Amino acid sequence: MKDFGIAVQFCLAHLIRDVKFLITLPDEQTKAYGIRLLDEIREMFRVIHRREQRQEAGFLEALDVRRQKILTVGLESVPESREAQNMANRFRKHGEAYFRFITTPGMDPTNNVAEQAIRFVVIDRLVTQGTRSQKGRKWCERIWTVLATCARQGRSAFEFILEAVKADFAGSPWPSLLPAVPSTGRGPP
Repeated sequence: MKDFGIAVQFCLAHLIRDVKFLITLPDEQTKAYGIRLLDEIREMFRVIHRREQRQEAGFLEALDVRRQKILTVGLESVPESREAQNMANRFRKHGEAYFRFITTPGMDPTNNVAEQAIRFVVIDRLVTQGTRSQKGRKWCERIWTVLATCARQGRSAFEFILEAVKADFAGSPWPSLLPAVPSTGRGPP
């Protein structure tokens, strides 16, 4: 992703869940580390919830201060426990990726949209127990792609599949999942 300049936002909700896990551990130092991190994350959300009370520049500056505090707490005085060290390593390797939503307009601090997009696949796998063959996996990949693409385009997956089957029987070209591109009136590209 770095090679192509893709901005990645790691899910803040998952980070919070993992920090809360640290608080449940029996080691007192790890628990205190988790509490410090969670307190700093709460402070960041206080800034976010008071956004209307600040001008944009002041809001972004306050948010950046909170980001830096979270990273500082995440990297300093880290207990020796495996869980705390794992958290610190995440901050070392990917710390900025948890806060990219601060500097990138339109970026969501969670990956809920992506998770919702594949939720039906996870449920299907749980219900059906998956497949046992390469042919079955290929079928699932294709039908899941059709279902997800049609849903995103507001198209009926049933109608698309029906048209594809009719086209196959008739020896005609299959319908496309690519969205229709509006004509510019200038001819083919």
